[in-house]
Amino acid sequence: MPIFYCPNILETKELTPEEAAHCTRVLRLKEGDLINISDGKGTFYEAEITLATNKKCLVNIINTTTLERAPFYIHIAMGPTKNMERNELVAEKGTEIGLDELSFLKCRFSERKVIKDDRIEKILVSAMKQSKHAYLPKLNPLANFEEFVKRPFDGQKFIAHCYENDKKTLKNSYQVGNNALILIGPEGDFSPQEVNLALENGFIPVTLGDSRLRTETAAIYALSTINILNA
Repeated sequence: MPIFYCPNILETKELTPEEAAHCTRVLRLKEGDLINISDGKGTFYEAEITLATNKKCLVNIINTTTLERAPFYIHIAMGPTKNMERNELVAEKGTEIGLDELSFLKCRFSERKVIKDDRIEKILVSAMKQSKHAYLPKLNPLANFEEFVKRPFDGQKFIAHCYENDKKTLKNSYQVGNNALILIGPEGDFSPQEVNLALENGFIPVTLGDSRLRTETAAIYALSTINILNA
């Protein structure tokens, strides 16, 4: 049964224009067909289509199923890569694996200074539906590194970087069950000043192994590590 995303389906009883077009014009569903709808907030709705036109899709909700969020929360904050497709890869695969929140950071060595939030949001929605997750990851506006690291976070905070110093692996630093915020550097890594600022604000320095990973690989690796440890 196809899944559609509509955050206010209880109030509207109608798919958004984009989802309605996909439902009626692409999938050619019609009145009487059953669909699943996610609000991205933990609830799935089984619904029957009551009106299907090229521009509108009205539904009658039959059943609801609410799923609890995992007991741990993962926030990835990364310096965006120059190649936009690599940032989109993190959004897509991260959602499939179990990402809760995604931030992009303006760092000293960042080559990309602009993020297309609308494009990333669409990828998050598509990946959520494809992987049948009940929660849509939160996407934050592009933030300055210096300001971001000073924000409060209820959980463990990590910064993964390539400089030589006393670092443990993420696996040995993370405590199972805790929320985790992980900083991933841009191409060229964080600057030494950024690393020091993060440490001053309670971030724990970690390594992701002996290999030098691309930014998007490091983000997916870190996210996968936390999820595997909590499995």
